[in-house]
Amino acid sequence: MESRKLPQLMEFPPVIWPSLIKYIKNWMFANFIIRPYFDQDFSLSDFIEASKHAVQVVSECLQKSDFKTLEGLVEKEAIAALKNAISSLSVSQRQMLAIDKEDIFYAFPYQVGVMFDDSDKRWVEITMCYHVLKGMKQMQESGEVPPISLGVQPEFQDKIFILNYRFIREFTKGVEDSWWVNIVNHFQPQSIAKKSF
Repeated sequence: MESRKLPQLMEFPPVIWPSLIKYIKNWMFANFIIRPYFDQDFSLSDFIEASKHAVQVVSECLQKSDFKTLEGLVEKEAIAALKNAISSLSVSQRQMLAIDKEDIFYAFPYQVGVMFDDSDKRWVEITMCYHVLKGMKQMQESGEVPPISLGVQPEFQDKIFILNYRFIREFTKGVEDSWWVNIVNHFQPQSIAKKSF
């Protein structure tokens, strides 16, 4: 039975729901720090959409254990941790890893952070949370509507996944950088719920 459950891939406190205080802070960081000082074209909603594509690429590579393609997308330390985690997964657990971005039904930035160091380097880090219903794209194409109570319906429990990805990008003046992933976590909400009792 355990092989049908997906353990966490990296040590990172699981994020499931947004926080109102963080939501307000995130909005302020995006509009009053990142856009005026770092990137005039930055938009959280565009970032969320682009990040879903990154999730699809990274998760498909993880399912195939294609760590070579992840170089340049995911930090080296994170790749090492993911290799280790995936080597202990069963075949059926690996099958659970690939995510179609069309199956993401809810995505939000949990935390937006801005970091500086003494040498005037600066980074933006965004922790994203995604709620996924595997097969949702096919359901919608066939005209089915997932029930509102899908989280408590047993037939959907194995198809619901929560993903936490943390993106980082350097915004130091004169540095051309793109977004990197330094945390990747896929888990099932039912396994977290059981742990907390």
